[in-house]
Amino acid sequence: METKEILKKVRKIEIKTKRLSNDIFGGEYHSSFKGRGMTFSEVRQYQFGDDVRAIDWNVTARYNEPYIKVFEEERELTMILMADVSGSELFGTSTQFKKETVTEIAATLAFSATQNNDKVGLILFSDEIELFIPPKKGKSHVLRIIRELIEFKPKSKKTSIGTALKFLSSVIKKRAIVFMLSDFMDDDYEKTLKITGKKHDLTGIRVYDKYDEEIPNLGMVPMLDAETSHVQLVNTAAKSVRIRYKANATQIRQYYINMFKKSGAGTINIRVDESYVKKLLGYFKHKGK
Repeated sequence: METKEILKKVRKIEIKTKRLSNDIFGGEYHSSFKGRGMTFSEVRQYQFGDDVRAIDWNVTARYNEPYIKVFEEERELTMILMADVSGSELFGTSTQFKKETVTEIAATLAFSATQNNDKVGLILFSDEIELFIPPKKGKSHVLRIIRELIEFKPKSKKTSIGTALKFLSSVIKKRAIVFMLSDFMDDDYEKTLKITGKKHDLTGIRVYDKYDEEIPNLGMVPMLDAETSHVQLVNTAAKSVRIRYKANATQIRQYYINMFKKSGAGTINIRVDESYVKKLLGYFKHKGK
């Protein structure tokens, strides 16, 4: 893709998503996440009505009377966008590919963070870390993130959610707001997800196509596995084939939902032909309560 064409696409996405973040998500993002980042301020004597969970047991034992830890809100938060760039993201049977929807959602979230003067960082992953852009502020930084989401060419087509989460924990030490955008066609990431869920305010955004979930009766068709490049003839006319396909898709979806819930993380499911605006707004309103 030529530079002129890339800049044109960046501009188009900027106009669309910046308007959404300004008009819709700015306030909702603010109420959902501001004040969730807390830093230790001081220790003081326990007073009636204080939360007993804040008691500093070491200091309490030393002075033989109860003391609590006092925290204050961080004025500046950090948002980390984690985008799956594996082969399965280049799939779409409706208006656009999953990758394009991921890019629009990520851009909207990034502009929402910038509007609140927060830092934004980006991790692009497959079954390895493809790119890491450390968190920074400013419009030019967000535009760079959008450009990478549009034009980046990954080395691998496979997926590893666990690898991405491990990397996040190694590079982002302070608590951050993390959005992981993927179709989550992976498993065996429960352990790393549990660690990440404790450390960060994590939300999984599952972007999927309707044919990820079930396959129509198209007769005998060649099917390509986007992550292995393996082509296989599949008889979609066979009911048993369609049932197995749907059952496998359901198992993948349920694993994602159950593991994120178990880890204390949020989940959003967005189909490429649905309005991600409604889904995000509904999630932010619920989270802000």
